[in-house]
Amino acid sequence: MAKGSTPRILVVGGGYVGMYAALRLQRKLKRDEAEIVVVEPQPYMTYQPFLPEAAAGSISPRHVVVPLRRVLPRCRIVVGEARGIDHALRTATVATLASQEEGGQELEIPYDQLVLAPGSVSRTLPVPGLAEHGIGFKTVEEAIGLRNHVLEQLDIASSTRDAEVREAALTFVFVGGGYAGVEALAELENMARYAVRYYHNIRAEDMKWVLVEATDRILPEVGEELGRYAVRELRGRNIDVHLETRLESCEHRIATLSDGSMLPTRTLVWTAGVKPAPVLVASDLPLSPRGRVAAEATLRVAGVADAWAAGDAAAVPDLTAEEPGAECAPNAQHAVRQARVLADNLVAQLRGQPLAEYRHQHVGSVASLGLHEGVALLYGRRFKGYRAWLIHRAYHLSRVPTFNRKARVLAEWVLSGLFKREIVSLGSLEHPRAEFEAAAGDHGTRSDP
Repeated sequence: MAKGSTPRILVVGGGYVGMYAALRLQRKLKRDEAEIVVVEPQPYMTYQPFLPEAAAGSISPRHVVVPLRRVLPRCRIVVGEARGIDHALRTATVATLASQEEGGQELEIPYDQLVLAPGSVSRTLPVPGLAEHGIGFKTVEEAIGLRNHVLEQLDIASSTRDAEVREAALTFVFVGGGYAGVEALAELENMARYAVRYYHNIRAEDMKWVLVEATDRILPEVGEELGRYAVRELRGRNIDVHLETRLESCEHRIATLSDGSMLPTRTLVWTAGVKPAPVLVASDLPLSPRGRVAAEATLRVAGVADAWAAGDAAAVPDLTAEEPGAECAPNAQHAVRQARVLADNLVAQLRGQPLAEYRHQHVGSVASLGLHEGVALLYGRRFKGYRAWLIHRAYHLSRVPTFNRKARVLAEWVLSGLFKREIVSLGSLEHPRAEFEAAAGDHGTRSDP
């Protein structure tokens, strides 16, 4: 055993699967049955469907995250990143904040049972200029940074007499037509359209919002008909939607597209897919052809004892699909339900009970297209416009963890309907010591009186 006679369960990842699995384990296991350790780079779980609204200012950033130490009081939380897993030796290598200090060393955490749920990271392509100028949209920090950036571009456009600088500042390019790209663009376009009414020399028509998608439709999860409706809705708001188009370069702040378009822009948001977390390739666990951990329907790692996997990082067979060999889609709906089955099966194994297989029929998808607009596909029924937007909000309000967060989000929605939007940029939050460093540097250059 990893610690005396009490087995240690190591949960790698504190996202949907990690947090929900640990929450269920601490509820079902007695204190002397197991020790639960959760390793996560951030001390909170992020409810990602609310990131677009957080970026638009409809929800406070602190209300889209769930503090792990508060909801998992019986678990040991290690804030760090798993860098390697040696399951043969039952150890995980974890880099913490202390590891970055001079002389600091990475932790070696032994375990008896492994729950691997590190999620995914942004998938980038070797596009010239992307690393230098691209902006991601996967974390709450990126969402708030993007909000501040967009508002700063309005300030730049308002204060410059250079036509080229103004054009680039008012052009916003989003690459990727999935949930993240479409919802982020729609919410931020709403916010910016509202904000420009307070600028004396910028009109909504001066801004150019562009969506670039490599396939022939956006939001494939909601079906072809609703995808076409979403394109019409966005184009009706003067948003340029480029289908079957790729970003070929963004060097020198010019987005060059495969259809020949060249767009000077200071804002390029990359949401073109995700890939499994890097720790998977630094483990001795079996991987699928797509780089995810090969899992059985019971959510055990295929052919490996004492290891479990679910969520974005796992290739889980979809037993409800008609075609053989199908895998569950890497989405939040599956992740939350897989976490419950995984936790129940882990408890069952510890107690010598039979395991259950994961089966879940996908009930549908919802997407926001900005304030009061959306699309929804639920149990085969299609919804558009205001009704779909309400369904989107109701669904995600019911899914955000903890009653505390549900109440706070609902209160903010009510207040946002009664009062005007907040359109203040707090870009200095990203560099809080900048003013002090400038003052200290200025003091250092002065001669003594």
